[in-house]
Amino acid sequence: MIFGIRTSIFRRILFSDLFTVLLGLGVVGLTMSFWVQDYIVHSKQDEMLRKAKRVNLSLQTLEAQDSRFKDLLVFFDQSFDTRIWVFDTEGRIVATSSKDEVYVGKSVDASIVKKVTKGEDALFNLHFEGLKESMLSVVVPWGKDNQIYGGIVLHAPITGVNDTVKNIRETILWVTLIGVLLSIAIASILSWSISRPLRQIDKVAAKIGMGDYSQRITTPSRDEIGDLAVTINQMAEKLERIDLEKRKLEQIRHDFLANVSHELRTPLTAMQGFLEALQDGLIEEAAQPKYYDIIYKETLHMNRLVDDIMDLIMLENKEITLACNPVHVEPLLQHVAFTHSPQAEERGSSIEVRMASDPLPQVYADYDRLHQILNNLVRNAVKFTENGTITLEAEPEERFVRLTVADTGIGIASEDQEMIWERFFKVDRGRSKNNRGTGLGLAIVRELVELHGGKINVRSEIGKGTVFEVWIPRIDSIKK
Repeated sequence: MIFGIRTSIFRRILFSDLFTVLLGLGVVGLTMSFWVQDYIVHSKQDEMLRKAKRVNLSLQTLEAQDSRFKDLLVFFDQSFDTRIWVFDTEGRIVATSSKDEVYVGKSVDASIVKKVTKGEDALFNLHFEGLKESMLSVVVPWGKDNQIYGGIVLHAPITGVNDTVKNIRETILWVTLIGVLLSIAIASILSWSISRPLRQIDKVAAKIGMGDYSQRITTPSRDEIGDLAVTINQMAEKLERIDLEKRKLEQIRHDFLANVSHELRTPLTAMQGFLEALQDGLIEEAAQPKYYDIIYKETLHMNRLVDDIMDLIMLENKEITLACNPVHVEPLLQHVAFTHSPQAEERGSSIEVRMASDPLPQVYADYDRLHQILNNLVRNAVKFTENGTITLEAEPEERFVRLTVADTGIGIASEDQEMIWERFFKVDRGRSKNNRGTGLGLAIVRELVELHGGKINVRSEIGKGTVFEVWIPRIDSIKK
């Protein structure tokens, strides 16, 4: 595949360069050769035309039979390096500049004679009988003033012109050959500079396609190929993040199912065992209320587990909408403290409520959800505090009201404090069967606090207690 890409690019660049060079040089070469040939021929004809008129000036007073006439023709032949013929009005050649008289008596074309007798010059590539090579010829009238005796022909071989054009065409051919070689070299360099990063891109893309999202393309190119490499790197980074998130979600899903199964199996197993014992009559009638009470508590535990799971799912799916209104904090704290006081007293603990300022600013919150936040925090504090004190406190702080739930219980280890917000995470803190929880309370608390636009923090030491601090926006900090 890589070789195919390289070959294709090489061929395209090579053929396009060769076509451009060959077409350009071919058109330019042919145009120049014809132009040069035409220019040389016309220049030669103009020069020969001037020479022919000079010959006429020298011969116009002489007769063809005059010896000086012949001498002048020979003189001009040698001076101009051209052959000279003179013909009469009938078109018969009466004298030549050559030593032999082989052309004397021969006739020229009637159309030339007709044109000359009218006093006009003629420019032709003439071909006379007995003349083997092509000649470049000019014809001027022979005569004086309005008297026309005939015509004077000057002609010279065009071998020199053809040689010049041939040399030009050979030069163009060599230039074309050099251009072809340069095109091949340039095409090779360009194809290598393109195929090398493309080869790397193809290799990396293949590994990315196989799921190795850690691969990256390194190329110094700052052109379109460099942009492509950057785009693929960004895509790989995004796919890597998506893959990590997918694995994380898969792990969360796995843990979630495992935890839910465990949390449900425990009370169901207990309930099944007690119900089977009751059904089989293995439990005395006097002891039956105790077992019914256990079954009832297990049912409440399962019900709270299901409610917590539904709340957490709705929070994470953004399906819960807060109905925020001004809320007085002090009555809410008093109500939560009153609700949990019986359980705290059973454990030899007390609950105190303190207000740092009077009056305390109202908060902007959903009353039921704020009650749920405080209820979860206080419930945890009661569970893990024996013969101690649980303090609920509220204090204004900048744009928030800080709500504090502090206990003197067994505390949380520092290595566990970051994990307590995870779903189903439970710290082994000497829980009894009566104090079992779902492991979802603090995860729900954090989601609800963040949904209010607030924040939550925990401080704890083993054996000294735990402090949860919740910041809820004040009503006067909310922009209307």
